[in-house]
Amino acid sequence: MRSGPRPVPDRARLRERITQWLFLLPALAYLLLFLGYPLAENVLMSFRHYTATTFYTGAAPFVGLRNYAEVLSSDMFREALLTTVLFTAGSLVGQFVLGLAIALFFQRRFPLGGLLRSLLLLPWLLPLVVSGTTWRWMLDTDSGIVNRVLRGLHLVPSGIPWLTGTSQALVSVILVNIWVGVPFNTALLYGGLQDIPEHLYEAAKLDGAGPLASFRHVTWPLLRPVAGVVLVLGAVYTLKVLDIVLVVTGGGPADATQTLATRSYALSFQQLDFGRGAALGNVLVLVSLVFALVHLRASRRARYA
Repeated sequence: MRSGPRPVPDRARLRERITQWLFLLPALAYLLLFLGYPLAENVLMSFRHYTATTFYTGAAPFVGLRNYAEVLSSDMFREALLTTVLFTAGSLVGQFVLGLAIALFFQRRFPLGGLLRSLLLLPWLLPLVVSGTTWRWMLDTDSGIVNRVLRGLHLVPSGIPWLTGTSQALVSVILVNIWVGVPFNTALLYGGLQDIPEHLYEAAKLDGAGPLASFRHVTWPLLRPVAGVVLVLGAVYTLKVLDIVLVVTGGGPADATQTLATRSYALSFQQLDFGRGAALGNVLVLVSLVFALVHLRASRRARYA
């Protein structure tokens, strides 16, 4: 008679559990030290009245929710919130549409396709300060190459104030952010397209489906989970964009490109009002968490539907 599996001794099971925790310990220490501690300190700072003097002495009085009330009730917050929504929506639409179009283009096999995909990653790999400085020079009203080309083609009689016009400046930073984010969207969407079985396209073609019908009934349903991840990551990343706006426009002109991220930076490091800056930063974190929770809930519903 064959005996059953021999039970694992309690000592061996405890040793295995300790080994598992030892492997997790470096990652947990990193998260607590570089993410948990700064976040906790930022939350505590938002409940105190921190100025340059009290930040140095550490004797910041406790003010409760006053920093949050002042930040949320200010006119600057409403304007920055609207600018953030427009900036995020415009960037997400542009990055996703162009990224998907380029990913579909690279799905075809042609010579030097791998090399072109590698070169496409350059805007994403460059430091944002370098990208922002380059675009600021290109979009300069008088000496920028963009206005030179437009005037040379007789499309505009004079230079467009890309960085000095209140309406054009927001469009400019959106275009720059789209240029930076398209490679990231393309890489993720291209990976999702590669996971779609080829025989599904062959079956759709045998049924008489054209390119649009194949995209609608085959590509998009199977690409939707990847697309959801791309959009959520893009939203979280765009909400905290700071480098591009500061380098290209500095939040101007007349606060036309002042987002929640740049407003939080201005409060903390320009006005030295660390308490209100921390409060606005926490609001930005909560908005990012809302996007993540909405995506997780939608993914769970789609999984069990």
